[in-house]
Amino acid sequence: MTHKLTGDQLLTTDPLARVEGEGAMTVRVRGGSVTDVELRIFEPPRFFEAFLRGRAYTEPPDITARICGICPVAYQMSSCLAIEQVCGVRVDGPLRDLRRLLYCGEWIESHALHIYLLHAPDFLGFDGVVDMAPHAPEAVERGLRLKRVGNEVMTLVGGRSIHPVNVKVGGFYRVPTRAELRTLREPLLHAREDALETVRWVSGFDFPDFEQHQEYLALRSPDSYAIEGGSFVSSSGIAFESADFDLHVREEHVARSNALHARLHGVGSYVVGPMARYTINHDVLSPLALEAAAAAGLGATCRNPFRSIIVRAVELVYACDEALRIVAGWEPPSQPAVEVTPRAGVGTGATEAPRGVIWHRYRLAGDGTIRDARIVPPTSQNQASIEEDMRSFVQDRLDLPTDELTRQCEQAIRNYDPCISCATHFLHLHVERA
Repeated sequence: MTHKLTGDQLLTTDPLARVEGEGAMTVRVRGGSVTDVELRIFEPPRFFEAFLRGRAYTEPPDITARICGICPVAYQMSSCLAIEQVCGVRVDGPLRDLRRLLYCGEWIESHALHIYLLHAPDFLGFDGVVDMAPHAPEAVERGLRLKRVGNEVMTLVGGRSIHPVNVKVGGFYRVPTRAELRTLREPLLHAREDALETVRWVSGFDFPDFEQHQEYLALRSPDSYAIEGGSFVSSSGIAFESADFDLHVREEHVARSNALHARLHGVGSYVVGPMARYTINHDVLSPLALEAAAAAGLGATCRNPFRSIIVRAVELVYACDEALRIVAGWEPPSQPAVEVTPRAGVGTGATEAPRGVIWHRYRLAGDGTIRDARIVPPTSQNQASIEEDMRSFVQDRLDLPTDELTRQCEQAIRNYDPCISCATHFLHLHVERA
């Protein structure tokens, strides 16, 4: 359809491309005003929390990695932290550095995938990266190079790039030698240059004039950009530890979605992900990443979700920088893992997946059997905020032809890089004008 939306109407889209999973959106317009927006996640629930019940405390890193092929490390690290908390174990030193390096690899491959293959075509007017490639071959090649380096880091440290098999509770099954790790230096140096060029490239895109005002929530560490751990901090100053997540965040079921909606106590909807991380942690970015952010026109916060592609590019620079730092100074530990003895109790763990905070909670029996498991992924936390964004975004664009409005709505939702498959425990746009 190409007609403009006037009066009382219903707008829908076909299933959204260039996101993981399936969903739809419905926008209802009454008397020229947007009255309701529903992001409907209809991909079937995957029941991973149920799968974990009755399994051994050693199994979550391998089981939860299968939730996502793009960010498996996020699930592995959060599950490890939660189990280790129950068992009274803390992983530090070279093993924690190695975990952070593995996570950097995931950030590099995931951000490169999102920027170049999923989101950039929106800004450049292409239906997808295949259509974009003949017109921007250097950019596509650069994106693929970055993704390949991220995969190389994950393969060397994690055993393979998809669903790594080298991660275990307490550390790793095997740690690389210093010489093996240093083979990553040259690829990462080139990747860092590609990441800097990525910041320059995406900062030149045309961005719609759109600001969001939701609460931001991210992890924060005192002396480094939060990746593999930290405490929760919000943009209004709310602060709490992972163990208190349940006291501050409430999940609720809505009939239209197989993903739960998350609400921050006293606030309502909130946003997790790169913009939240950057706003809360930009002061502890590496000097090179800060320089790149400033050159791209980013201030101390970013409130335009369309500019999140710039923030992801800055985080690409940081991830390459941080990976190089770890590779340069890493010395193998005496053992690949610390001993973990099971005990009864409840433990939680939170880390920063490329798309935002992911939180795990496990309850163990004395023999290490998992009695209960709960996983809160980033996309389900963002779902309510996406709907609020779309309500104001569509309201200001009701005079657009339906086809163009649909295209812009899809782009706006891709700002969040939603992983719908992870969220079920996307875009078919439907606008109803009655």
